[in-house]
Amino acid sequence: MVNTDVIRTVVGIIGNAISFCLFMSPLPTFIKIWKAKSVQDFKPDPYVVTILNCAVWSFYGMPFISESNTLVVTINGFGFFLEIVYTSIFFLYSNGSKRKKILMAILAEIVFLVLVIFIVMYFIENQKERRLVVGFICIIFNILMYFSPLTVMRQVIRTKSVKYMPFLLSLANFLNGVIWTTYALLKWDPFIVVPNGLGALSGLAQLILYGVYYRTTKWDEDAPSNINMV
Repeated sequence: MVNTDVIRTVVGIIGNAISFCLFMSPLPTFIKIWKAKSVQDFKPDPYVVTILNCAVWSFYGMPFISESNTLVVTINGFGFFLEIVYTSIFFLYSNGSKRKKILMAILAEIVFLVLVIFIVMYFIENQKERRLVVGFICIIFNILMYFSPLTVMRQVIRTKSVKYMPFLLSLANFLNGVIWTTYALLKWDPFIVVPNGLGALSGLAQLILYGVYYRTTKWDEDAPSNINMV
């Protein structure tokens, strides 16, 4: 009989692969920015927020916070450094006002992260309590990140068009949520189950919208000028 830990490891590796694809998905956007030498109408918010999200999850996966979550550390560590690269490119090709906003946001994230690490490591000695505190912080950040697709979904319903909601990205979001929920269920971890369960539901909702509005989509029309595709 196959050991549960072995199955969990295999599921986690698959989760790393899917999450890797998600982290790499903005690459075409940054190729456009690099070629144009300008950020145009793209916004840095998703990349700046993801830096902190990955940093907090990497901290959660450490053995002195939670047990047997090395694969959580590996993928979020990769995501952390990749998002720094994305944000650096964005900073390089932004104007003065945008650069100031990016710097302020990064500074706020550094202060927040240092405070969390300091408080958890110096004032909370029990590992279960550390896991509880950091886990709740992770859930909050993930839920906030899952709000971002709502604007796109609202646009799909309003325009009856899925042209600017990529199918593969929606599918990857759904699979990513499912695989990490499965990973956490194999060795019960509510702090991974809750946000990724919500992520799976969000991805499923996007796929349902895609199926509903695929036939009404006019693929030959240009994008509305007020839509930022990031």
